[in-house]
Amino acid sequence: LKKIKENRDNTKVKNILSELEKKAKGNSNLMPTILEAVKSYASIGEITNTLRKVFGEYKENIVL
Repeated sequence: LKKIKENRDNTKVKNILSELEKKAKGNSNLMPTILEAVKSYASIGEITNTLRKVFGEYKENIVL
């Protein structure tokens, strides 16, 4: 992962993740942008963290 991050176009990844965040705030289809991020070698963590910023994280209510 470290090698991939060193050799990828980090500016492109940053721009795509920014675009993903913007689209997630609207009503756009996110899949094409997610695929573009993957093709640009964005990590799953980077993609999910971007989406988590917009949508939050699900916390299950524990019922006893």
